[in-house]
Amino acid sequence: MGKDSCTYHEEFKQILLPVVYSVVFVLGLPLNFIVIAQIWLSRKSLTRTTIYMLNLAVADLLYVCSLPLLIYNYSQKDYWPFGDFTCRFVRFQFYTNLHGSILFLTCISIQRYLGICHPLSTWHKKRGKGFTWMVCGVVWFLVVAQCLPTFVFAATGIQRNRTVCYDLSPPDRSASYFPYGITLTVTGFLIPFVSILGCYCCMTKILCQKDEMIGLAVRKKKDKAIRMIVIVVLVFAISFFPFHLTKTLYLIIRSIPEVPCLTRQAFAIVYKCTRPFASMNSVLDPILFYFTQRKFRESTRHLLDKVSSKWKHDS
Repeated sequence: MGKDSCTYHEEFKQILLPVVYSVVFVLGLPLNFIVIAQIWLSRKSLTRTTIYMLNLAVADLLYVCSLPLLIYNYSQKDYWPFGDFTCRFVRFQFYTNLHGSILFLTCISIQRYLGICHPLSTWHKKRGKGFTWMVCGVVWFLVVAQCLPTFVFAATGIQRNRTVCYDLSPPDRSASYFPYGITLTVTGFLIPFVSILGCYCCMTKILCQKDEMIGLAVRKKKDKAIRMIVIVVLVFAISFFPFHLTKTLYLIIRSIPEVPCLTRQAFAIVYKCTRPFASMNSVLDPILFYFTQRKFRESTRHLLDKVSSKWKHDS
């Protein structure tokens, strides 16, 4: 069977993807909106970390808003009625959110690393909010530049007499997509991931020292840093690492013409099973904000107490 005539049987997508995307939409929309609202209300006391968190929440919210189209698409047996441009744009949104989240989490990790491992650094202290906003602008520029080729490769096509929206590229463009797909994985995932690992290794050495061996300022940040490490590792373990591993394997397999159709289909299924979980970072990122921002936890607890007391009073 020729490479282009290999048609995958992916009925599992009609159940798995609408369910996971619906959960992400129902949870991610209010959670990210609350994070943005909370940061906006306290904008006079913004820290460098909350600026990165704000940009992270904006990226997540923009992506979550595109999910209803994908939920409809997969619940209708992979039927895409929304046109070619919308297909390309939705795929662009997915990868922009994915790699934007990775880079902003990298920025947050580096920020925390400098605070823990170099608390007395004058270079770090002199870089204020203006510098942080500039870094965010550079991140957005890099993410958009990295993901723009998605508009070229992602497209609609016809399978089984139905219009579909290809995620990576149409089958006949597999060979030309391969260099871009691998480059995106290296620059958009592997390099940031190695940077985060380096930061966390250095932070762990400091955080594992006895309290009397470290300064008071660092000791105050210890619990907050540990929570951040745990949650970011969780985000990578659930969302980013499985997706990029299976995507890379699938790209390699589908770029080899001699590979049998059934083998390509097997790798495609494994990859597409991890793809919806890559969107779970839109739910996990607000949890990172909640557990690393004490002021936000306290205001949320205060609000819940007010609602609870009002409920009891009305009853």
